[in-house]
Amino acid sequence: MRFVVAAQGSGDFRTVQAAVDAAPDGSDQEITIYIKNGIYEEKLVVPKAKRKLRLIGESRDGVILTYSDNAKTLGEDGEPIGTFRSSSTFFHGDDFIAEHLTIRNASGQGTGQAVAVFVTGDRMVFRHVTMLGFQDTLYTGESRQYYEECRIEGDVDFIFGPACAVFNRCEIHSKRKGGYLTAASTPEHQPYGYVFLDCQVTADPGMTDIYLGRPWRPFANVVWIRTGMDASIKPEGWHNWNDPGREATSRYYEYGSSGPGANPETRVAWSKQLTQEEADMYTVRTVLCGSDGWNPEVTRIG
Repeated sequence: MRFVVAAQGSGDFRTVQAAVDAAPDGSDQEITIYIKNGIYEEKLVVPKAKRKLRLIGESRDGVILTYSDNAKTLGEDGEPIGTFRSSSTFFHGDDFIAEHLTIRNASGQGTGQAVAVFVTGDRMVFRHVTMLGFQDTLYTGESRQYYEECRIEGDVDFIFGPACAVFNRCEIHSKRKGGYLTAASTPEHQPYGYVFLDCQVTADPGMTDIYLGRPWRPFANVVWIRTGMDASIKPEGWHNWNDPGREATSRYYEYGSSGPGANPETRVAWSKQLTQEEADMYTVRTVLCGSDGWNPEVTRIG
């Protein structure tokens, strides 16, 4: 099954939400929603019942899914909607793929928490997707998620949540001095949290004193492997969120970082530099496979 979305009316639907709504619930067949270039200002929700959806954009920079809610936006009840309802997009359905598009929260810097991408489904894949926001750009729920050659922009805690997630060859871009790239809340029982493989950490000109992460919950797990880091990264690397007790439980690791932001000898004592043998254990398959044998590296659009 395949739908075409075109804002100007040349497809099956004018909005992405209309195409999602038209997809059958609980499908065992892949359903492709091809999105033509255009700006789609809509608050997109992919419900749990909508499985095996593929959102494929005509071009990464030409397809923009955007909305501008933030945590202070008033809901229908007249109360602020809060962080988790602020997202521009919600992806709850399992076995989802998005490719070649941009997702943006246009609320603007300084407006507080304003999520662009909210992901809770399992076996979720994002390839060649740009995610634009400031505080709390990407929320990763407690599931398995794979990001390949994505660009994720933000300023404070802009990749956050409890997911087991691999970021493969992604660019993580900061837009604020003294910001934090990650705020993981990895459950204690979960062996893997965020694993960054062969990524690049960059920042706007003049951005400095940026941390690789701080623990939203005590057992936060973040691993950076073979990552190029610009000069925006603080020498100490990690922050304890003003709770020294989390230094004993957080699991913050690095291996083979390069560039001016790579300073293994000055990192906080409660982080760890992996050996090559330890780093080699972190592969996409090892981290994400699970009992069902899922391998997102071979889950591709034909």
